[in-house]
Amino acid sequence: MYKTILFTFILGCNLVSAQTVVPLYGENIPNSKPSINTETTKKEAGGISIVSNVSRPTLTVFLPTKAKANGTAVIICPGGGYWILAASHEGTDLAKKLNEMGVAVFVLKYRIPNDAWMINREIGPLQDAQQAIKMVREDAKKWGIKPNRIGIMGFSAGGHLAATAGTHFNESTIPNAINTSLRPDFLALIYPVISLIPPIGHSGSAEQLLGKEPTMEKLKTYSAQLQVTSNTPPSFLVHAGDDDGVSVQNSIVFYDSLLSKKVPAELHLYQTGGHGFGMHIKGTQEKWLERYINWMGLNGWLKK
Repeated sequence: MYKTILFTFILGCNLVSAQTVVPLYGENIPNSKPSINTETTKKEAGGISIVSNVSRPTLTVFLPTKAKANGTAVIICPGGGYWILAASHEGTDLAKKLNEMGVAVFVLKYRIPNDAWMINREIGPLQDAQQAIKMVREDAKKWGIKPNRIGIMGFSAGGHLAATAGTHFNESTIPNAINTSLRPDFLALIYPVISLIPPIGHSGSAEQLLGKEPTMEKLKTYSAQLQVTSNTPPSFLVHAGDDDGVSVQNSIVFYDSLLSKKVPAELHLYQTGGHGFGMHIKGTQEKWLERYINWMGLNGWLKK
């Protein structure tokens, strides 16, 4: 069924910019228990879409027109503390903007860690991120993208997932028969959870991902600043100094770790903005998306 949906979609993309939803896996989702699908979507104030109880992961595909397409792709991981997904202002809204720059976008609806539908909750989101990278890379020609120009972006806890994908790519959590590279080519982390270790660690994300009393070893394993190597992808970070949801120190320690390993990185800190601002930084006229586009251009990812 998946191949039929994919083939039909690709035919349509020959003519116009399009979007569709494709399942991340076939009928068998790894690391899953039999369960009833209780996923719900609701609109909150400002038209923000919130998705809960995700147990069937998907990719929503946004392709630019052929005239604009430059061969670069970004997989987006919305935030939500590993409790929900803020699917619109941290996902689909941004996808349409990046399409205007010629970038193909794949919004990842990853599984919410839950013992009701997962065997091992701690690896579920990472499995979905790795599967997304694998799928996009293996089907790069079909999507009209370059297999060496696939990045991943995440917001808040989605930033933690993106950073985990960018630091754990040598450890495959999914079947990968032909050893497709699971390394993203670049990262974009927007007010990300990076550390799970106090005092800067985000305790809510840690509990939801690892359980109520995770060991220090587990907390360190999933604290991305401690997992950076010289092969960590180039990274772009955005955070507000007055963020009372996820400490700005998360972005700072990750940036410091990148610099210590001589990984190209750019960090933008804003005086105000709080947490969860999406594309529009509250209380300022600054547009971080413009800074991100400039960074993409600097590194050659907007060239055709």
